[in-house]
Amino acid sequence: MASFYLEIHPVNPQSRLIKKAADVVRGGGVVVMPTDSSYALVCRLDDKAAVDRIRQIRQMDERHLLTLLCRDLKEVGSYARVDNSAYRLLKAATPGAFTFILQATKEVPRRLSHPSRKTIGLRIPDNRIDQALLEELGEPLIGTTLILPGDEDPLTEGYAIQERLEKLVDAVIDGGACGLLPTTVIDLTGKEPELVRSGRGGPALIGL
Repeated sequence: MASFYLEIHPVNPQSRLIKKAADVVRGGGVVVMPTDSSYALVCRLDDKAAVDRIRQIRQMDERHLLTLLCRDLKEVGSYARVDNSAYRLLKAATPGAFTFILQATKEVPRRLSHPSRKTIGLRIPDNRIDQALLEELGEPLIGTTLILPGDEDPLTEGYAIQERLEKLVDAVIDGGACGLLPTTVIDLTGKEPELVRSGRGGPALIGL
């Protein structure tokens, strides 16, 4: 069965199409959506079958951690331990193209956190389609950058994604062209913030 192809306006997302995408997610679907860094594969946090499908599409094993996409800082606090210093950094850098590694709470399924460190990567995307979908769902999404096996860069155009993935995913949200740079990754589990990967988010924004 072919996937739904949803052309959603990047500035004024159509509520009818956002609801359609949310229904696909709630039904156990894997969805491609744009973010403020690049296109991503996403699904419900607690849907093991959908998470396994994402791993199969990317051909990555369970050692490759997925990222939790949250609406706001309040939601982040339900899934990660955030002390005062981490909160200040998160407040300065979100929403934006940053992924923060934090200690996971018990709300995060064990299979989605780092097995030995019990950490989780979280982000609050600065993208109106993402925010509308997260608001409609009322819960986070779990996901990863859409880089297909054999490709060096993420796919950047919705129509090209639909051509290649229409039989592997349940919906493709075309929100216009996305960039190639991934998020900037900051590890907040140690005494000092550590820059793990430089990406679209400017580390200087949080003093790194």
